[in-house]
Amino acid sequence: MAALASSLIRQKREIRDPVASRPVAPQRKVCPRGTKSLCQKQLLILISKVRLCGGRKGRLEKTPEPQLKGIVTKLLCRHGFYLCMHPDGSIDGTKEDTNNFTLFNLIPVGLRVVAIQGTKSGQYIAMNAEGYLYTSAHFTAECRFKECVFENYYVMYSSTLYRQRESGRSWYLGINKEGQVMKGNRVKKTKAAAHFVPKLLEGEGGCEQGQRGGG
Repeated sequence: MAALASSLIRQKREIRDPVASRPVAPQRKVCPRGTKSLCQKQLLILISKVRLCGGRKGRLEKTPEPQLKGIVTKLLCRHGFYLCMHPDGSIDGTKEDTNNFTLFNLIPVGLRVVAIQGTKSGQYIAMNAEGYLYTSAHFTAECRFKECVFENYYVMYSSTLYRQRESGRSWYLGINKEGQVMKGNRVKKTKAAAHFVPKLLEGEGGCEQGQRGGG
């Protein structure tokens, strides 16, 4: 009976004041002005960190440029000519061992892959799709040469981008008996035109340290 009486009393109260009997929804706490400003600052800091991380990721994925430092050397062909890059951008061979245009930076750009850069002009030796050599002011994929040691310690330089389609034979940097550079697809690795002896130097215009093998 007591339980029934309390239930009736509660129902009467709900009829008199229906609003008071409704469940009250939780109210949002409003931050004071100072606290709200602090929240906004923290949010801005978080966003800036996310953007910074995204920027770092982009920089890491960017392909690095080759370092403009390498071994200063002269490349002496087995035919007796030094590889030479003239101020006008032309390339040939010369027998003048004191010619400053025969100095090159051999810059490592990969595993046994180098870029050949003239120390005077700063341009790179490159080989195009037809096998012709030319000079490039900027480093490109055509400026990459694979360095390979042949018999008697001669060194050969072949294009990493182009080769014979059918046989797969590499295209080599070469100088003929007249001191002229050859098309890469006409140079064979067994011929003297493709054989070079790098003569290392202490620095640009410095004294020679020695050479690999004999001629």
